[in-house]
Amino acid sequence: MSLERFTNEPWKTSHRAYDESPLNIKPAPEFATAEVLMASLYRTLGFADYSEAQVSQAGKKFDQLSRQPESSSKKHSRIGIGGDTWRTILHGVLESPKQPNQSSKRFLQLTPIVPDVALYSGSARLTGNPWRPGSLVQRMVQLGSDSSDKAQDLWVRMFKSLSIGDEDDIWARWLQEEFERRKRSGPSWHMHAMEEGTNIPDDEKIELFFPARQFVRDIDAILEAKSSMTRRQWISLFEAIVRLGAVSHVLWLCDFSDKLWRQVREVLQGGDPITEEQVRDEVVSCARPYVAYGNPAVPIIKDYVSRYLVARLGLNLVLWKLEEIGRPVRAIASCRDLHGLLIEIGNRRTDLQAGNLLQQFDSIQDTQARTVACKKGIGSNLVEFGRHALGQRQTTNESLRGYDQGYILRKRGEHASAPWVVSIGPVAVLALVHCCLREAAGPRSVQRLSKHLSWYGIDVDRDDIAKGDLGRKLRMLGLVLDSPDAESGMLLVPPFTAAPVSSGRVNR
Repeated sequence: MSLERFTNEPWKTSHRAYDESPLNIKPAPEFATAEVLMASLYRTLGFADYSEAQVSQAGKKFDQLSRQPESSSKKHSRIGIGGDTWRTILHGVLESPKQPNQSSKRFLQLTPIVPDVALYSGSARLTGNPWRPGSLVQRMVQLGSDSSDKAQDLWVRMFKSLSIGDEDDIWARWLQEEFERRKRSGPSWHMHAMEEGTNIPDDEKIELFFPARQFVRDIDAILEAKSSMTRRQWISLFEAIVRLGAVSHVLWLCDFSDKLWRQVREVLQGGDPITEEQVRDEVVSCARPYVAYGNPAVPIIKDYVSRYLVARLGLNLVLWKLEEIGRPVRAIASCRDLHGLLIEIGNRRTDLQAGNLLQQFDSIQDTQARTVACKKGIGSNLVEFGRHALGQRQTTNESLRGYDQGYILRKRGEHASAPWVVSIGPVAVLALVHCCLREAAGPRSVQRLSKHLSWYGIDVDRDDIAKGDLGRKLRMLGLVLDSPDAESGMLLVPPFTAAPVSSGRVNR
């Protein structure tokens, strides 16, 4: 690879230091709904050798077999259900509603309530070679955990919880058994170790503030809540945290890249490199919210993605230029590495300027204007990912509009062009309140929820909670107590476990 090849194919020719750094968004996100994220996570955890491209074809064959009397006869079922009953379960009970642009397509789309459902449903695309969203979740676990050992421990516990065991309700146990009995081919559910990946040093993570750090704590809290509800209810809570964490993680990486590129440009134009502490606090950490509660979100997501693409072009160009002048950068995987990069750019500023680096950057940016504007390619895919992963499912059947209650974005209005605004669905609210009160012994101020959402880049003022949409949902779900002594006059209540009775605390 060379500078010339990067200039000709900038999205396919990343510098190895960038490609192997935490800055790089791997895998590159494309379209994915919340259920696609969950189904792919199943496959990454327990069916790792099963490619995403196999899912659609396997689903068609499985659906065809279910329509044949011999494939659904009583010999396949311990309780002897017939073909009509099994088809009702597949296309009635388990079927996930089609979206308006899918109404004419015939394919199996099922709620990923048990592992084997992921063998037949939940691929990001019906043809070609779809991306693997589960690998993105795995990357979040690696980056967000305090150490590789803790990441592996959480990965194992996720596998065990997503598996079907004696602690699961009878419906889930029976359903997994039925899928296994009717399986003609395909892998069995078993644990797969995490793939290796470039990580942020453990000693630096302690001081950093970014979504994946909160994500691993929240997933841990959701795993603990499994015994408090049915399998379907628990999967809905788990899914809500995964979809919020995944998009917030991508927005953090977009913002991280943009802030680093701004510092690089500052040094190239004669400024002094910032300190390593400033790199940690001002560049790597999530120092500002990405979206505000109640406000439109898609234009904001598009802006972050566009700035990320500009930064990606600029950072890779600088790395290739340093390579060309004999000062190659080996790694940018830590705050120390990033600070060292800024120092090196400052030391080689004259050589880089002599090569007309910024003029060359402007030229590349102009040739890639449509991608940078998110009208095609990587940019369009990233925006689509954010919109569909966070947005409430739009259904062809109007009677199923309430199917998705774990959303983070909803439409403000009924018309097609209505903006998508930040408005957390009831299931997501329930999950987030449980997570933010996990370590609290009893009710706490809504300020705790406001702080919790800030880890994911969502800005919500505690005073607005009481007066607005979020406060209404909290009251509807019985998650708050009115208290004149609390901030905003509201106390959050743990949803699943009773707080210990003690003086000065209210027990639910």
